[in-house]
Amino acid sequence: MKKYWNEKFETMPVEQLQEFQAQKLRETVAWLYERVPFYKQKLDEKGVKPEDIRTLDDIRHLPFTVKNDLRDNYPFGLCAVPMKDLVRVHASSGTTGKPITGPYTAEDKAQWQECMARTLWAQGVRPDDICQNAYGMGLFTGGLGFYLGVEAIGSCLVPTGSGMTERQIMLMQDFGSTVLFCTPTYALTIAEKADQMGVDLRKLPLRVGSFGAEPWTVEMRKEIEERMGITAHEAYGLTEMMGPGVGFSCEAYRLHLNEDHVYPEIVDPTTLEPVPLGEKGELVFTALQRRAMPLLRYRTRDITSLRRVECDCGRTLVVMDKILGRSDDMLIISGVNVFPSQVESVIMEFEEMEPLYQIRVFKKGHLDGMKVEAEAKPAVYAQGKEALEELARRISARIHAVIGIHAPVEIVPQGSIARSEGKAKRVIDERKK
Repeated sequence: MKKYWNEKFETMPVEQLQEFQAQKLRETVAWLYERVPFYKQKLDEKGVKPEDIRTLDDIRHLPFTVKNDLRDNYPFGLCAVPMKDLVRVHASSGTTGKPITGPYTAEDKAQWQECMARTLWAQGVRPDDICQNAYGMGLFTGGLGFYLGVEAIGSCLVPTGSGMTERQIMLMQDFGSTVLFCTPTYALTIAEKADQMGVDLRKLPLRVGSFGAEPWTVEMRKEIEERMGITAHEAYGLTEMMGPGVGFSCEAYRLHLNEDHVYPEIVDPTTLEPVPLGEKGELVFTALQRRAMPLLRYRTRDITSLRRVECDCGRTLVVMDKILGRSDDMLIISGVNVFPSQVESVIMEFEEMEPLYQIRVFKKGHLDGMKVEAEAKPAVYAQGKEALEELARRISARIHAVIGIHAPVEIVPQGSIARSEGKAKRVIDERKK
C-alpha cells in the first residue's frame, strides 16, 4: 500500500517546490489585484504591481492581512469570485465580534479535501478504518473538514458531533471505532468519563486520534496516548486558509505544512521583518492556490518556528515546531512573557496531576499577577489537605524555576474546572472586573 497520499508534492525536492510556490504566488497576486479592491488599494499604496513579484523573496514587498481586515470586509468584501461560484461557506465562532468567513469554490473544496487526505493518510488512516468524528458539524471548519478527508480515503465515517460524552463512548464500543477526531482537551474529557464508567479505552479497537483546533503540548499528547491506548496526532489549520489540513504530524511526530497550498513565513512580531529558519516569531501564511478568498501574508498571531529537516517519514515539506502560544494570548507577568502552554508543560511534569488547569490573571499593584488552579488525580485527594498544599508548593516552585515568575498554585476539588467539548478556556482575566 502506498506510503504517501500525494508522493509528488509530499516528497518534492525543495528547489522544485520553491519554483512551484513562486509561480503560484505570482498568479495569486495578479488574481487578487484584478478582482479584490481591498488588495488593489493595498498594493497601490505600497507601489507594488503584480509584475513586480518575480521570486519568493519578493513576498516581503506585499502587504500583511490581519483579522480586523476580514471583519471590516465582512462577509464577502475580500471574496474574489461572485456568489454563484461558491459551493460552501464556513465561518469562525465570532466570539470577539463578527465571524471570519471562509468561502470555497469547487476547486477550493477539492484542494481542501486533498490536504485533509494527506493529513489522515500520514497519520495511518486507511479505507478499512471506522472514524468517529466528534467535532461539531456546523460553520466551524473542523467537522466537515475531517469528513472530506475520510471521504477521499474511503473510510467509514461516524459523524457523532461534539458533546454527549457517554454516547461517544458507547458508540466507540458498539461500532468498533478505530479513529477519533476531536480537540485534545475533549479527548481527555472522554478518557475521564470512560474511567468513571468503568470502560477501559485501551481495550477497544481505537488506535489513532487526530486532534486539533487548539494548541497542546507534547506532555498532553503522551497523556492522551497513555489513557486511551492510541497514537495521538495533530491536525493544524485555520479558517482563514482552509481549515484543518494546513499542517499535520507524521509518523515521526513532526508537523509538516502543506506548503504547496500555503506559503509560511516567520516574522518578528515587533518589526514584522522575516526571521531565519529556526528562529521563533509570528507565523504568517499566504494562500497559493485558493480562488474564492486567498489571503496575502495573513498574520496568524501564532508563535512558533520553521525548520528544514531530513524527516524519518521521507517528507520534504517544511516542519513547524509546536506553537508556543499566540502573540495576542501572551501574558506579561512581572515583566516576564508567559504563554499558557508553558504552565501546562510544568503541570504535566507531575504525575500526580490531571491536565486540567486554568490561569487567573489579576492586578497586583501596577503589575499583572497570576494564580494557577489545577486538578490532581483522584487518588491524590485521599492523602489530605497537607499533601495537596505541599504538591501545590512544589508545582509553584517549578513554575518559578522554569518560567521565572512567582505564581501561587491551588489544587482545586475534583470537577471544579469545566470540562471541554471543544476549545478549552485556559485564562480567566479578572483585570477588567
